[in-house]
Amino acid sequence: MAKVFVITGPSGVGKGTLIRALVDRIPSLDLAVSATTRAPRPGEQEGVAYHFLARDEFERRVAAGEFVEWAEYSGNRYGTLRSELDRRLEDGVPVVLEIELQGARQVREKMPAAVQVFIAPPSRETLRTRLVGRGTDTPEQVKRRLETADAELAAQPEFKHVVVNDRLEDAVDALAGIVGGELAETA
Repeated sequence: MAKVFVITGPSGVGKGTLIRALVDRIPSLDLAVSATTRAPRPGEQEGVAYHFLARDEFERRVAAGEFVEWAEYSGNRYGTLRSELDRRLEDGVPVVLEIELQGARQVREKMPAAVQVFIAPPSRETLRTRLVGRGTDTPEQVKRRLETADAELAAQPEFKHVVVNDRLEDAVDALAGIVGGELAETA
């Protein structure tokens, strides 16, 4: 059975950057594309960054049981469609999920063998600087994301693996070490 790797952590911590570097290092990994009700950001493409769904379509799919996990975050819904996972796992391809804490907890319940990794910032101030620096959120949205991050950071003890994203290369090395080690166990 192929492995599922859950990568979670607060918004702005660098999950996407780390995962892109991880997949470059371990090309056998496949990233599941999440669904969301939020509007696309400049440059984001449907089916690449996310599956962008209207709220009513998202709700319909939740009711139909089409999500492995889903959560509301900063006023939008995010989730992993079961079809995104099943197709890859049936082909024996290890899958990476980039999801929020609520979703990680749901996956832990449904798939206890999934490897869960929490990505943490070196400090709350660094996280604030990153959120402001990406320029995609209003000051009110940054404030809400930081409030949510406080609760998420308190959940670190729930995770067997925690990677602090201080220096990118060090964080990629740590994440690749965890994933590579887990893949070697199933080889």
